[in-house]
Amino acid sequence: MPKVTRADAVSAVRNPLAFIAERWTPTQRTVQRAALISLAMTVCIVVTGGAVRLTGSGLGCPTWPKCTDQSLTATSEMGFHGVIEFGNRMLTYVLCAAVGWAIIAARSQKPMRRGVTRLGWLQFWLVMGNAVLGGIVVLVGLNPYTVAAHFLLSTALIAVAVTMWQRTREGDEEPRPLVGKAVAQLVWFLVGASVLLIAVGTVVTGSGPHAGDSSEVPRMGFDWETVSKAHAVLAWIVVTLTFALWFVLKAVDAPKGPLHRTRALFLILLGQGAIGYVQYFTDLPEILVGLHMFGSCLVWIGVMRVLLAMRERPDGTAEVPSQSGDSQLSAV
Repeated sequence: MPKVTRADAVSAVRNPLAFIAERWTPTQRTVQRAALISLAMTVCIVVTGGAVRLTGSGLGCPTWPKCTDQSLTATSEMGFHGVIEFGNRMLTYVLCAAVGWAIIAARSQKPMRRGVTRLGWLQFWLVMGNAVLGGIVVLVGLNPYTVAAHFLLSTALIAVAVTMWQRTREGDEEPRPLVGKAVAQLVWFLVGASVLLIAVGTVVTGSGPHAGDSSEVPRMGFDWETVSKAHAVLAWIVVTLTFALWFVLKAVDAPKGPLHRTRALFLILLGQGAIGYVQYFTDLPEILVGLHMFGSCLVWIGVMRVLLAMRERPDGTAEVPSQSGDSQLSAV
């Protein structure tokens, strides 16, 4: 175990990330895994947040940041709903740890990749912002507009997490397009339609029967049947755009990366659509609604991966000398 001097301790307190980076160089695979774990935890907390709503536990902890006015944690008197809501709050700390690990790994790479590290920090601040917004959701009694904003901010977090994961798997050269301008425009139409699809999906949720708590929770003032049909139309538009993109990529003999990711997105959309129609015609059973939320995350990840596959970033940096294991003591 290396000896830590007083100067080392002072340096660690002043700038802990720099202190760690001086003494540890992670492998490329470690950085990639850290970014992937951060993404996976983001999806996990979205799904568990949906479970809170679907079990009617949204006000299981009736206040924030404490669980009750007298207790920081859930109490036995609060029962099942208190455990579910408080458990979801605790997962925020796990997500913070995952994002923190991704930041440390990216910061410790040699040479340091500022762009990747900044994406990690952007994730951190989005998590913090969404945690505060989640508290506001509780304090305003699960107002559906704040619930929708909470989900949309999570969607933005997923977009940043996917981008960071992709950036850990490529170089830092200027991006080079792999497709023509017309195909790139079609991709951006697909992204825009997907954003609109997700946004309207939050309106469907805010107008539907799963309010998040058994108490009297306000709903959005829209006809649920109408917004559900609008959501379905948007879903078909996204499916059509995805199929059109796949067809065009085949026609222009595009590289396999964009082609394979577009095909994967098309298959995800078909599965998500099937779940959506089944839940609609079976009066929205909770398990299917939860699967549909998970599918929404997969769709958005698929869309982001298609977008990022339309360009490449070669590695223009020099290779870091091979190391034994996953760490290296500083020579200083």
